[in-house]
Amino acid sequence: MAKTLFDTLSNKLTWTTLACGLLAGPVLSQNFPITEQQRATANQVAQSGVALSELSPNAPQSYTVKSGDTLWDISGLFLKNAWRWPELWGMNLSDIKNPHLIYPGQTLFLDTSNGRARLSMRPGSGLPTVRVSPRTRIENLAANALPTLRSDLIQAFLTQPLIVDEQGLNAAARIVAAKEDRVLLTRGDRAYARSADGSQLQDDPSKKQKAFRIFRDATPLIDPVSGEVLGFEAQYVGKALLARSEGKQDSMGADGKSVTEIVPATIDIIDAKKEMRVGDRLLPEPPLELQSYVPHAPAAGVEARVVSIYGDAVANAAKGQVVSINRGSRDGMELGHVLVIMTDGARLVDPTDAARPMIKLPDERNGLLMVFRTFDRVSYGLVLDMASSVKVGDRLVNPN
Repeated sequence: MAKTLFDTLSNKLTWTTLACGLLAGPVLSQNFPITEQQRATANQVAQSGVALSELSPNAPQSYTVKSGDTLWDISGLFLKNAWRWPELWGMNLSDIKNPHLIYPGQTLFLDTSNGRARLSMRPGSGLPTVRVSPRTRIENLAANALPTLRSDLIQAFLTQPLIVDEQGLNAAARIVAAKEDRVLLTRGDRAYARSADGSQLQDDPSKKQKAFRIFRDATPLIDPVSGEVLGFEAQYVGKALLARSEGKQDSMGADGKSVTEIVPATIDIIDAKKEMRVGDRLLPEPPLELQSYVPHAPAAGVEARVVSIYGDAVANAAKGQVVSINRGSRDGMELGHVLVIMTDGARLVDPTDAARPMIKLPDERNGLLMVFRTFDRVSYGLVLDMASSVKVGDRLVNPN
């Protein structure tokens, strides 16, 4: 496993961040798997630093962290392989689960003495003082810690695209009518919906208003290698709150006989990415999950392909865009897995050979992708770096 520069930060930052964490209240964290090999390497690198050859050619002698920075950005300033540092940093001490404890205002200094690279912090330039009064005022500094990635690129995505199987989509509740016979619905409109069994759109006994995401046009995600349908990507179009439960009521028919009528649920549209219409599907709003992404290489070899580029009429992905891949949680994909995007080498005729044989140029590394959401057979990844546009069918492999 490669040794990386940011591992040297762990010993220097641990006591400061731990102390501030105790003063500031609970730090948002997530337990990531730590192998004995990773723990041993982290301790070794923290003591010895790394080879100067691993530094970026333009690594600065010092850098003051600014609001809006990401850990990926800062790593890229100092390292050739920026993504590798979180794989080790913060793992050498069991009481620090979250490696995202660098804050705006801290200054990092590069030390290249003795032929090895290390980072240190100027004394007194660390975290701001947190005062806790007898009134038990608590401030969580973790909210100010730098994220691995720009949250605006993936935050909305975490509650929007959804992979479902055909059976699950068909069983979802659906919009059946709109108020005043409206054809298109948007924010502020009222509509009516029902479920297949009459039980999905019921008020919460706790009186908490239920929220639903609205989807349409489930697109099959087809494996570019096998041609198999991996799942259906439902397109997010809006959000609604349940105003009144669905049910049934008895009434008198035209013939004077009692009949039981279906009464759909009443929903209010509170968010609209696109205009909604009758037939769109409703699924319960999932609880918000605060994820802490630690980039790391998959433990086993990966051979995957880009299945689709997320977005309307998008043929190629650029940096900061989302793609789906044909490997999911059942294949061992995890949040934070970093994969190299490979571009297939062209096939062409060798003009220097009289026989004019066909040749295939070598595949070339095109960029990096990080997995940030997994389903059973499909995962979503964010394109973090690229040389040329990413397209469906591009190969994904383990980073070196």
